[in-house]
Amino acid sequence: MGVFLPAHKKMNLLIYKTQDELLNDIAKYIIKIAHNSIAEQGCFNFVLTGGNSPKELYHLLATKFKAEIDWSKVYFFFGDERNVLPDHDSYNGLMAKESILAPLNIPAEQIFYVDTTLAPEKAAIEYKKAITKHFKGADLSFDLILLGMGDDAHTASLFPETDILKNKDVTVDAVYVEKLSTYRISFTAPLINKAKNVAFLVFGKNKAEAVKHVIEKQEKNTRLYPAQLIRPVDGNLTWFLDDESASLLDA
Repeated sequence: MGVFLPAHKKMNLLIYKTQDELLNDIAKYIIKIAHNSIAEQGCFNFVLTGGNSPKELYHLLATKFKAEIDWSKVYFFFGDERNVLPDHDSYNGLMAKESILAPLNIPAEQIFYVDTTLAPEKAAIEYKKAITKHFKGADLSFDLILLGMGDDAHTASLFPETDILKNKDVTVDAVYVEKLSTYRISFTAPLINKAKNVAFLVFGKNKAEAVKHVIEKQEKNTRLYPAQLIRPVDGNLTWFLDDESASLLDA
């Protein structure tokens, strides 16, 4: 079902009884945005999310829905990346390569990986340069940014109590996540909020408390609940949730 939230005129909340229903619907949502973007500007600038949640979605797009998009006009980006080498199991780019990019035979020039062979700060700088070059001086406004959310309400690599949350620039930044004892490279909230469309893909009972804090915003505390920072300036925000992750929301 879909619920319109009056707190934000461009925010939609969609809740599904099963994960299969959710994944099929978000796939169709992506296809629609891809069609519109290609028709309007000749390409679709698509930012992928990492972690385990989107694997099945990517597989669906590369199989069941393969013929629905002109993949020769799709450019792939990553909203954040782990500070590991590109062949490491936890590298977001590797998961995407295995689940969607290689199955679709996407050419290298259409994929913008984060170069984690560089130091985190340098990797962030170079990624921002690559994005800026791709947009050819135009506004850095992606057609669609997919996001996940952790049970601590982090999204991309915007973790609670980290310095990147204070970054007001439309950029890519390196951030040290103390609880993980590691660096990450991530879009800042202002860069995410420039997108034409932002979609959260969240499922599982362990996410229910974070979902309640972020969506209902009974307390505005972006230091503790970073996903609260995601409020597209001129774009649309859509939450795709299953029943379990939405279980604590007020009816």
